[in-house]
Amino acid sequence: MPTALWIAHVNVIDAEAYGRYAALAGPAIAAHGGVFLARAGRYVQLEGNDRPRNVVARFPSLEKAVECYHSAAYQEALSHARGASERDLMVVEEAET
Repeated sequence: MPTALWIAHVNVIDAEAYGRYAALAGPAIAAHGGVFLARAGRYVQLEGNDRPRNVVARFPSLEKAVECYHSAAYQEALSHARGASERDLMVVEEAET
């Protein structure tokens, strides 16, 4: 089964509230097998809309990533991000090599 990448592009509006989200989201993601590959590091915007915070996490499968998103723990974390950020989030399967 191919692994999957959770990719978020974020513009933080309220840093304090978003900090509460991040503190809760990390453990929720880890509980579903997610491992952060990139988290707000340096980037170069080449096309499309610029969002200054970019996060990539690898999950064991697309299903595990979606399960994480819908979990009670992640939804609790997400309640702090709503209104505190503008976000685009997708999950994409990695190509098998």
